[in-house]
Amino acid sequence: MMNADPHAPRTVVPIDPALLITEAFDQAQVTEIRHSVTSCAHAAGLAGQRLDDFVLAINELITNAVRHGGGRGWLRLWSESGSLVCEVTDRGRGISPQRLGDRSRPAPDTAGGWGLWLARELTDAMEVVTSAAGTTVRVTTAVTTNNHTPR
Repeated sequence: MMNADPHAPRTVVPIDPALLITEAFDQAQVTEIRHSVTSCAHAAGLAGQRLDDFVLAINELITNAVRHGGGRGWLRLWSESGSLVCEVTDRGRGISPQRLGDRSRPAPDTAGGWGLWLARELTDAMEVVTSAAGTTVRVTTAVTTNNHTPR
């Protein structure tokens, strides 16, 4: 049995062609992940304000995962039926039902508490699954030819 040439180029074929990113991150990778999300979302068809809004929402979610979810998280980004879907998961203590139920805009002078509110406002849909074992937030944004789909 011969070993494969270690210097030969490899071809990596994704298992799921709709999956754009799957990555673990910590504070040191937040900027890199944000740039990757921007590139993939733009390549998938988002542009202008819709792209900026989607990336800002994801940035808020990954920052929350680092800040409140144990210092690290996992991100998955994929395309599905004309939309981009992003899931951010952490292993924090979870979000209280009171906090999740509060959909009001934080007071302008509030230092924290903007992340989930912004993610909800800047995307077309947001789902949160949370428990003492961690939290997963999924946001979805439609990709249209003119990128002006109303929210």
